[in-house]
Amino acid sequence: MGRVTERRKVIRIRDGAVSSRPDTLVAEEPLEIRLNGKPLAITMRTPGDDFALAAGFLVSEGVLAEQADLQNIVYCAGATVDGSNTYNVVDVRTAPGVAIPDITLERNVYTTSSCGLCGKASLDAVRTTARWPIDDGEGAPVRLDPDLLACLPDRLRAAQRVFDRTGGLHAAALFTEDGELLDIREDVGRHNAVDKLVGRALQNGGLPLSRTVLLVSGRASFELAQKAVMAGIPVLAAVSAPSSLAVDLAAETGLTLVGFLRGSSMNVYAGEHRLALRTAAAQA
Repeated sequence: MGRVTERRKVIRIRDGAVSSRPDTLVAEEPLEIRLNGKPLAITMRTPGDDFALAAGFLVSEGVLAEQADLQNIVYCAGATVDGSNTYNVVDVRTAPGVAIPDITLERNVYTTSSCGLCGKASLDAVRTTARWPIDDGEGAPVRLDPDLLACLPDRLRAAQRVFDRTGGLHAAALFTEDGELLDIREDVGRHNAVDKLVGRALQNGGLPLSRTVLLVSGRASFELAQKAVMAGIPVLAAVSAPSSLAVDLAAETGLTLVGFLRGSSMNVYAGEHRLALRTAAAQA
C-alpha cells in the first residue's frame, strides 16, 4: 500500500555541524477493527498486512481458531464523512455458526497491562478461551539446543528490511524447531507484529502453530505470552525481559518462556523441559 514508511525533514547535528536532510520514518496510523459490522477495537499500527493483523487479533480474543471460522475480511468503503476509503477500517466477517464470546470484558481483563485487575483474573481469562493446548504436536517432544536459540536474534535482525531504513520497528518471527525462518512481520507495535504472524497462519490454515518458536524483538509481556498460547505456540523467546504475569501464564500453560536472549546468554523462566540443557547447567 506504499505507506509503511514516510519521509520527513529533520535537522541533523553531528559534532556541532548542523544540516538539513530528509529522514525515513516508520508510518503509524490507526486501524479500526469491526466484527460482523460492529466496531470492536482500534489499534495504532504500521499499515500493511491489515487483514492478517485483524485475523490474528481475533485469534487472541478467542473468536477465531481455524481457517473455516473466517468468512472474509474487507476494507470498509465510505469510512469517512465524505465517503472516501481511508484503508484504516476493516470488517471481519465470521462464518455462519461461529459463536462470538463476550470479548469486550475479556480484552479489558487480559490485554491491558494497566487495567487494574488482578493477575488471577487475567490467567483465568486465557485459560477459559484458549482453543489449542500447548503441546508439541505429533512426534517426539520439541527439544531445542540453547546454541540454536542463540542464533535466532541475528537471523531475525537480518530479515528486518524496514528496520534497516527506519530504526523504529518491532519485529516478530516464527522459526521451526530446527531454526528455519518461517515468517517475519514488522510493526510499530510489537503485539501487532505477532498478530500479523498469527493471522497469516490462520488465513493459510496453519493453526495451531505446534513445534514452532516465536521470537520477539523486545520484552515478553503478558499480552505476547497470551497470543502465543492462543495460537498453540510452544516456545516464546524475547531479547529482553518478561513480565511476572507472563512467567505465571507460561508456567500454568506449559509454554516455554526464554528472556534476555542475547549472544550466548539467556534466561529460561518456564518450560525448561524443551531445552537440551547441559548437565552442569541443569545442576547449577
